[in-house]
Amino acid sequence: MTDTGKIDSLSLLSDLIAEARKAGADSADAVLVEGDSLSHAQRLGKLEKVERAEGKDLGLRVFVGQRSAIVSSTDFKKDALREAVERAVAMAKLAPEDKYAGIADPSQIAKSWPTLDMVDAAEPTPEALAARAAAVEEAALAVAGVSNSEGAEASWGRSAVTLVASNGFAGRYARTSQGVSVSVLAEKDGAMETDYDFSAAVYGADLDDPADVGRRAGERAVAKLGARKAKTAQVPVIFDPRVSRSLLGHLIGAITGPSVTRGTSFLKDRLGQRIFPEGVIIVDDPHRSRGLATKPFDGEGLSNGHAEIVSDGILTTWLLDLSSARQLGMNPTGHARRGTGGPPSPGTSNLHLAPGTLTPAQLMGDIAQGFYVTQLMGMGVNGVTGDYSRGASGFWIEKGEIAYAVSEVTIAGNLKDMFLALTPADDLDFKTSVTAPTVRIDGMTVAGS
Repeated sequence: MTDTGKIDSLSLLSDLIAEARKAGADSADAVLVEGDSLSHAQRLGKLEKVERAEGKDLGLRVFVGQRSAIVSSTDFKKDALREAVERAVAMAKLAPEDKYAGIADPSQIAKSWPTLDMVDAAEPTPEALAARAAAVEEAALAVAGVSNSEGAEASWGRSAVTLVASNGFAGRYARTSQGVSVSVLAEKDGAMETDYDFSAAVYGADLDDPADVGRRAGERAVAKLGARKAKTAQVPVIFDPRVSRSLLGHLIGAITGPSVTRGTSFLKDRLGQRIFPEGVIIVDDPHRSRGLATKPFDGEGLSNGHAEIVSDGILTTWLLDLSSARQLGMNPTGHARRGTGGPPSPGTSNLHLAPGTLTPAQLMGDIAQGFYVTQLMGMGVNGVTGDYSRGASGFWIEKGEIAYAVSEVTIAGNLKDMFLALTPADDLDFKTSVTAPTVRIDGMTVAGS
């Protein structure tokens, strides 16, 4: 994105805000999301897709008193934008009042923000993406026991977000992303299993070698062959990093402002209390260098930064946007996220569970009978009570070692108990924007045969 592009997007939204004020809005904010992407997909060496996409989407939110409305548009002609402004103001005048709604006070907005390493200036060519897709698929198919491919893909993208508000905030940032992935089938004695692997990064140089990605996908699919049900038992459960991060998702769902204000969270009365064992740390860091969800300010123009959501096992904060902070009589935490078609809502950026000191092998070593989970199915989680029940597959553990593949079982517990029984391993990576190491949770119920 050139400097001219930055000036144009800021000027466009500033003019739009001015038009909204002239049309009768007391305050307003607007967000512009621009994106470019390129992808190459193939299956069994044959091209399936080469796609280039470019898009711009604009969202305008206006306030008339405590009434508000939002309109979005992909048409940037002057007449279309003028019509969007008039429609938004007319809608706001008819909307119900919300005493907690409104943009930030000028004293709350970010006045400056850090320069973050978020953009890889080198855009890969279509040929480079094709080579990555070919390499990842070829490596997966070369694994003994792999019989077919469900496809491989390599991609690149660049996005930019511009936010302007009538309180004086005006900011813009851009971020790039690259990825490579493959999914394959393994077969033995008429039984088939499928698995996948991927790598994603802001910089192409930070991607895993496509051959390593493909090999891991093939080996995972082959390892699942011969899966059987396990017997019902209460045992320690090990969550592979691919699924352990889902536990963070359940935590975040319980500590966002709307869940707390509605009283629909199983952690609604646990702020400042222990919810994990001593030593457990969970961090949200929107300023992490080359992070997949890095951003210099939040979706309402407020400052953001490194936050220990859980410190030494203690829940330290709710995640609050302006609206939920006002409802709770607290300060916003800089966690607002904003799209073009709806109001801001709280969420995380680069979230991770800090690693522990034991290796995954050590974490598993004293388990006489247990279950190593590599895949979860279904959404049997009650956010009000914390009750947890999900379909799962993976591997049975005997005497501290992987014994055989397991499928068609259910793991169950309650998230309050599960969090307190959680032990992280030392194998954290930053493969996704929400990430966790291997974790062990004792005392879960595995329901099988």
